[in-house]
Amino acid sequence: MGAHDAFLLDAYSARIVEVVERVGPAVAAVRVDAEGRSGSGSGFRFTPDGYLLTNSHVVRAGGASRPDRLRWRAAFSDGSERTARWVGDDPDTDLAVLRLDSPPGSASLHATLGRSTGLQRGQIAIAIGNPLGFEHTVTAGIVSALGRSMRASNGRLIPDVVQTDAALNPGNSGGPLLDSSGQVIGVNTAIIRGAQSISFAVAIDIAAWVIPQLMQHGRVRRAHLGVGGSTLALDRRIVVALGLTQASAVRIATLEPGSPAERAGLRVGDLLLGADGRDIASVDALHQLLDADRIGREITLRLLRPGATQAIYLAVRPVERPSD
Repeated sequence: MGAHDAFLLDAYSARIVEVVERVGPAVAAVRVDAEGRSGSGSGFRFTPDGYLLTNSHVVRAGGASRPDRLRWRAAFSDGSERTARWVGDDPDTDLAVLRLDSPPGSASLHATLGRSTGLQRGQIAIAIGNPLGFEHTVTAGIVSALGRSMRASNGRLIPDVVQTDAALNPGNSGGPLLDSSGQVIGVNTAIIRGAQSISFAVAIDIAAWVIPQLMQHGRVRRAHLGVGGSTLALDRRIVVALGLTQASAVRIATLEPGSPAERAGLRVGDLLLGADGRDIASVDALHQLLDADRIGREITLRLLRPGATQAIYLAVRPVERPSD
């Protein structure tokens, strides 16, 4: 190794050490503190007054449907432990917020949330967590891909996740993914079992959108139509005849009795092509459209009925989606 290479390696090491020394004290091993429940993961303090960010699947340990009834213990690298309580979680994005009952140490010991917009493939990615029970472990690599999507445990699609080759294992879930300046760029959430060096983190820009809602409501409010459906490829003749720019749509398979969709006149077998002027080419696109802004607000659906040659339009007023 030449002198220049040695210098670069030393600079790389020094940068990681600096980040770990600064952010490491804010990272906790999170364990459920309740009889009959088992579960653990990672989390990190992101505010001076003791709020922790982690994964929804960590706080729903053992399949808990009422995480608000559980308590957790957060163990920090200085050996201190604190109890924590549930503030809110969102299974759709696999994010959760806990609050420490008594914040440890200095108020400055918290991680700074950065931005995931502007990330580039190849830049340094540092993960701190508790893989396989080995507390406060550090791994480093690079951002290997951007703009990926992955399924949350409830089947919903998490968009724009960050793919990294920093080694992650069970127990890293909920820990921070950091850039070389020590800012959080993602929340580690999943590994691809059987594959090497393929791990995912929820982009911090998504977390920045979710966190205020969890702290205010305990959950993320979303709109609800009351339909079940599947993504269906459209016949090329339909695409041409209707002048569509999409190759697929959502086929309505079920309607909840008394739901907004049923009251608006939707039928089983209808093809949902669009809503509010936006193409709906998949079930995931429909989920993403139904955000809190559309609760109680009339939207216009574009549909194709079986056997019809022209699209029809129906007005529907979504309600708030029931909590999980």
